[in-house]
Amino acid sequence: MTKFCAASRGTTATLLLLTLAAPVLLVILAGCAGSAPGDAGSGDPAPGEGDAALASALKDQAHDLQVQGSGTVVKVLPDDIEGGRHQRFVIRLESGQTLLVAHNIDVAPRVEGLGVGDSVAFNGVYEWNPEGGTIHWTHEDPNGDHAPGWLRLDGRTYQ
Repeated sequence: MTKFCAASRGTTATLLLLTLAAPVLLVILAGCAGSAPGDAGSGDPAPGEGDAALASALKDQAHDLQVQGSGTVVKVLPDDIEGGRHQRFVIRLESGQTLLVAHNIDVAPRVEGLGVGDSVAFNGVYEWNPEGGTIHWTHEDPNGDHAPGWLRLDGRTYQ
């Protein structure tokens, strides 16, 4: 009977550990599900997802913060051609916050057919500015120093 009780305690401890660890693993796996840039059209942030983190980043004047979200294009700007070339446009989040997106077209392909009213998902680095902030590093880093970023329009990923 003693052996059975000892085995039972070990099994109970294992079950308890699995019960406590399972929700944590599910949260981790759910967070990874949306980050696969190669899955065209899947894993896009839901409208408004990421807005709270970006509002907090604006309030805190954050820099170098990896973020993900989506917004509607409200203005397409001319390319920045000084230094590395960047495709530039302004998006409005569901919260109303605006962000400048600076997408390096020397490293990643241009987002083709981009226009006002388009919904764009993004994964990149947030840099605070008084107008709402800038999203950059929306591409893979050739040096491997930054997490890979991306832009997604109409199911096509640009990175």
